Amino acid sequence: MTTTLPMPQLSIVVVTYNSTGHVDECLRSLVANRPAVDHEIVVVDNASADGTAAAVRARWNGVRVIEAGANLGFARANNLGIQQTFGELILLLNPDTSVPAGAVDSLVAALDARPDAAIVGPRLVNADGRAELSFGSMISPLAELRQKLLVRGSGHSGPIATYVESITRHERDVDWVSGACLLVRRADAEAVGLMDERFFMYTEDVDFCAAVRARGRHVVFWPAAEVIHLRGQSRATASAAAHRAYRRSHIAFYEKHHPGWARWLRWYLKIKGDLPDNRSSHE
Repeated sequence: MTTTLPMPQLSIVVVTYNSTGHVDECLRSLVANRPAVDHEIVVVDNASADGTAAAVRARWNGVRVIEAGANLGFARANNLGIQQTFGELILLLNPDTSVPAGAVDSLVAALDARPDAAIVGPRLVNADGRAELSFGSMISPLAELRQKLLVRGSGHSGPIATYVESITRHERDVDWVSGACLLVRRADAEAVGLMDERFFMYTEDVDFCAAVRARGRHVVFWPAAEVIHLRGQSRATASAAAHRAYRRSHIAFYEKHHPGWARWLRWYLKIKGDLPDNRSSHE
């Protein structure tokens, strides 16, 4: 007689790339503060040179590791994780996050309470508890300017930081939530063809949310769930190649969503000396 194991309700997908410096804390938080919902944890490693995949296998027996074999980028690696997991809900999670007790279950409860919603994201804070602006309006020149001003101002004491602290305390429907921690229904993710793989790194979360909203579904910012995001560490280890990947994704986003603005963006970046070349994003 064959016994069929029940499928987990939730699949947690963590994409890593040279992440030994912080993925342990992410996995420790998930194991120590286990979500009540039945779940699986999968790490997709983008050919890390620092032994991330081997380290995760050695330290975390309950975590499944998928080796991508190359640096596929964030969108494609997440898609690989989604395609090789089974939960009806999918939590995309950065390796530089730490998930407190109850946070994942709060996100799941938020989707359960909103059948019209496909995606929900938590309130992200840094190690000091300062709020990160982890949602926003659809990317456009004006929306980008506003977002940058708020993000920069939120890093210092003052009226902007107070404003960001205030707006991140209230539940709301938004255009996008950060892919650093994003819970999505598998049915909705599959309906839009998963993440657009032209975005190697950055803007893939905004595009993904836009595709979901185009089907009449909602994206929800849910501050009742709070997740720590060590974004400063990510910035500190950012490379010139990562910056070029960001600019390529930036241009690709405008070519897809605002083609009339794309040539002006290219012109602006060329004047700044910041126009990326055509070399591979994962050089």
